[in-house]
Amino acid sequence: MASEPPPHASAQPLLTMSGITKSFPGVRALDGVDLEVTPGEVHCLLGQNGAGKSTLIKVLAGAHQPDDGQITWRGDPVRLRSPIAAMRLGIATIYQELDLVEGLSVAENVHLGHEPTTAGFVVRGRAARASAARLLGRLGHPEIDPARLVGDLSAAQQQIVSMARALSHEVRLIVMDEPSAALDPDEVDNLFRIVADLTADGVAVVYISHRLEEIRRIGDRVTVLKDGRAVAGGLPAASTPTRDIVALMTGRNVEYVFPERPADPPSAAPVLQVQGLSREGEFAPLDLELRPGEIVGLAGLVGSGRSEILETIYGARRPGAGRVLVDGRPLRPGSVRAAVRAGIGLAPEERKAQGLLMLESVTRNVSVSSLARFSRAGWIDRAGERAASRAATRELSLRPDNPDAPIRTLSGGNQQKAVLARWLLRGCRVLLLDEPTRGVDVGARAELYAVIRRLADDGLAVLLVSSEVPEVLGLADRVLVLREGSVVHTAPARDLDEHRVLDLVMEGSPTS
Repeated sequence: MASEPPPHASAQPLLTMSGITKSFPGVRALDGVDLEVTPGEVHCLLGQNGAGKSTLIKVLAGAHQPDDGQITWRGDPVRLRSPIAAMRLGIATIYQELDLVEGLSVAENVHLGHEPTTAGFVVRGRAARASAARLLGRLGHPEIDPARLVGDLSAAQQQIVSMARALSHEVRLIVMDEPSAALDPDEVDNLFRIVADLTADGVAVVYISHRLEEIRRIGDRVTVLKDGRAVAGGLPAASTPTRDIVALMTGRNVEYVFPERPADPPSAAPVLQVQGLSREGEFAPLDLELRPGEIVGLAGLVGSGRSEILETIYGARRPGAGRVLVDGRPLRPGSVRAAVRAGIGLAPEERKAQGLLMLESVTRNVSVSSLARFSRAGWIDRAGERAASRAATRELSLRPDNPDAPIRTLSGGNQQKAVLARWLLRGCRVLLLDEPTRGVDVGARAELYAVIRRLADDGLAVLLVSSEVPEVLGLADRVLVLREGSVVHTAPARDLDEHRVLDLVMEGSPTS
């Protein structure tokens, strides 16, 4: 789709943002940013975390007011004083953190804030459901029941509902912020089909993603932000070399290579043994050994049981059968406390919801699993807690180097480093990583890869889950391929490639 110019490339720009600036206390988030979007194109917005992407799209959505600059819509200057004003013009934003109300139905969410009316009365019930059904059908998902509660839907289905809400207005431009982050390959393909249908109708899309391979598939043009400035605008997505894009984003050349893995596999006795572990309806009996210094990857589609395996080993889920042993000693099933005491740590998939205390400081987020170490007669040794936490974060080069900073102000990559620092401080021996680089930009990914390999080289045993097959193959020493809850293949990572893994997860059958 990105190989040809956008179908409306010669048309008058739909949107022009010129010289947009926005400052917050102590931070200049946007510094004279320009962005031009034409009808029917997919315009990709790239940049590291903290580059200004979120601020720019919030200005476009009417959620932030710019300090300076001009926005032109269909040739006329406009002021987007609120999200409602933006929506009335035809600008819809689908954020990475979906703003749906889980306790309301699909139909109610689709029409939330602009419920259909007849003769001045709000239309509910059958008419609202019929309207939502038409929109869901347009998106290729007639199977989603408009009467169903949004909280009962999968992440992919909720995203479709957000798109239906956008289309319930006379939308001419849709902003999509990391829309593929929680989707498996089939769902990503469907997302791209929807985008192609929208742009064929002349709807423009501003697409934000950290996955550069997606930009190649879906994008027409690219604008790159760095430190609040547009360092490149209107680059052709298909033909601009990846190295050039990465250099623009980071200000330096970042090679797409993973840290070198050891020549010889670890030979020490296993620190973690999983014997016949299973949960009915989630994953079949699993046997696994993990040695100090080894990184083992679990590859498979969403729903293949990857995250459930990690959570069961960690004790967050109780197994139906089997056991977990650390240093040959079995753990109490379904006990997080027993797992942590034995030296197992988990960096969960949803770090903001499950892994971080978003209203607390970096120090408290790092020390939370080790507070007993700093407790004296019921009091916390604050100075000791702060010093130990800072030592752990410095070892991982967390930025900014400020233990008192609220964790919510850090980029995704540095938030993930804080989670890793927590288990480093705890002295864990087995680290379970679930989607460790989700929502993390290119430069920070390279740093995280180096950190994970260094931790393994220092003797940590790592069990890794990632939806990105190249990440699993690049980081892991050994890979277990999962399909529908069963291991269908086990091999050294160097003996596999992406095509082989995808063949196995789509069509494989259990093998020894």
